[in-house]
Amino acid sequence: MKPSTWVLVFWSVLIVVLLLVEVAEISHLFTLPLQSWIGDPLAFVFALVFTTIFALIGAVFVGVFVSARLLRGSGFTPFEEEMLRMRVDLRELRSSVDELRASRPRAADPSDDPPRRSPP
Repeated sequence: MKPSTWVLVFWSVLIVVLLLVEVAEISHLFTLPLQSWIGDPLAFVFALVFTTIFALIGAVFVGVFVSARLLRGSGFTPFEEEMLRMRVDLRELRSSVDELRASRPRAADPSDDPPRRSPP
């Protein structure tokens, strides 16, 4: 199953935005001096909520990545193996039916026969 182009674009843009926010955080762009904590508590709460939301989004990305790596096995699941066996069986069955069709003589086309009338 291939993801659509819009999904890939959306996630790519989101990852780039998160990387830019991380670079801004590392460069202390979001650092609030101690005076602004006391002087403007609303800005402090906003910065706290902003950082918390981005930390949660990052944690979700890390969790999805780790779980995908752990759950991805090296082989197929038993269900997938059974589906592959059924596919091979179906191909064999289809080829044997095609061989049977080819080996028997072709029957006359029913549309060539004159219509039969039922007795009165």
